[in-house]
Amino acid sequence: MVKLNQHRTGSGEPLVLVHGIGSRWQVWEPLFDRLGESFEVIAVDLPGFGGSAPLPHTTVETLTDALAEFIAAEGLERPHLGGNSMGGLITLNVAARGLARSVTAFSPIGFWGTAGRVWCQQSLGRARDLGRAIEPRLPALLGNPAGRTALLELVFGKPWQVTPEIALATVEGAVNAPGFPEALESFRDARLHELGALADIPVTVAWGNRDILLTYATQSRKARQLLPNARHITLRGSGHTPFYDDPAGCARVLLDQR
Repeated sequence: MVKLNQHRTGSGEPLVLVHGIGSRWQVWEPLFDRLGESFEVIAVDLPGFGGSAPLPHTTVETLTDALAEFIAAEGLERPHLGGNSMGGLITLNVAARGLARSVTAFSPIGFWGTAGRVWCQQSLGRARDLGRAIEPRLPALLGNPAGRTALLELVFGKPWQVTPEIALATVEGAVNAPGFPEALESFRDARLHELGALADIPVTVAWGNRDILLTYATQSRKARQLLPNARHITLRGSGHTPFYDDPAGCARVLLDQR
């Protein structure tokens, strides 16, 4: 049985939060105080990321199965789900199996054309390679706003506002994640498989208009086409991982799914 490192806070209906590739449960921390007033928040590390051990094969598909197994093992009966990037597609596909009472996806992967998918894979791969190459210099480089902007503009809309400590933890999380390379390679086959139970539950797709990794203009449009009955929200001024850019707005998106 797959065991996932997790962090729990708050009380109420369960809300499982799932990070993107190279990230960790801590990416959701800016939302905890607001969400914890209405939900039992369960933020997890996917296998091969953060504090969770990798799978024999770490792909988007095996990570999706791992999240479904975690929900069953924890006795969570149709929790609310929230996911970002890779975690966004994972939560959508888990919800399509009938395992959720609502799902909110922030900039989910899988709504790209070939060029968009290749851009995403190459950008993330090169960013990780750069981080590994300059790892000893990261504390100094991320200690100033210019360095944070240069190294984190792929994921944050306002990287200069992130603290040096959060910036360093973000980069090191991706650099040291054993599941990163195989999961990134598996993006080639990542897609929303079927609508299934998504037709019967509240579905929200939120996209930062400053997302340059999964480009807002094209991929949010594709999401609107493939999920016409979902609620589609634009997070103005936010990037690919918007929780530090607009924590209040992101929390509100999730709270409105109740």
